[in-house]
Amino acid sequence: MSGLEKGAQMIENRGIKTGGNSKMKIHATTILTVEHEGTVAMGGDGQVTLGNAVMKTDAMKIRKLLGGRVLCGFAGSSADAFALLERFEQQLKDSPENIPRAATELARQWRTDKALRQLEALLTVTDGKNTLLVSGTGDVIQPTDGIVGIGSGGNYAIAAARALKEHSQLSAPEIVVESLKIAGSIDIYTNTNIVVETLQMLDA
Repeated sequence: MSGLEKGAQMIENRGIKTGGNSKMKIHATTILTVEHEGTVAMGGDGQVTLGNAVMKTDAMKIRKLLGGRVLCGFAGSSADAFALLERFEQQLKDSPENIPRAATELARQWRTDKALRQLEALLTVTDGKNTLLVSGTGDVIQPTDGIVGIGSGGNYAIAAARALKEHSQLSAPEIVVESLKIAGSIDIYTNTNIVVETLQMLDA
């Protein structure tokens, strides 16, 4: 477990009070995934925000699973996302060749389990064949255009990626970087310290 994971879990488990009974949350955004010309690229910014303060600018929000064959990105409450990531990795071990099944089982548990229902995060996962968005409402969504954006800057990044995919000669990783830069220039919870991981697309 990284220092960010430990710190996020420690802070959220103890709770940092902002006045009254409210608990200050750690938020980590934005993640963008783009399928284009035989490559799927997943990128994320590095900002972690605690309440209205930037606590970290170079966080890693993308994880390689199954020996690098699956990429998983998260946005939302950091400690919650790490808990869900751990659950998803367990499901992947049971269905290593079928990430839709693993994602569907995670979504089912997330929606029905009393403890998991309290977790506030979104996940996007890809294995080069399937690119999915997984939510706590039980949804597992595969976009028709191969673009998924999550986090507070997700919609800005999606809009930019769709335009660049249609009207530029950029590669998938380049589209992700430029789209996240645009999102980071608009969304206060997203910066431009961008990390991108790629996989070769597989035949569906």
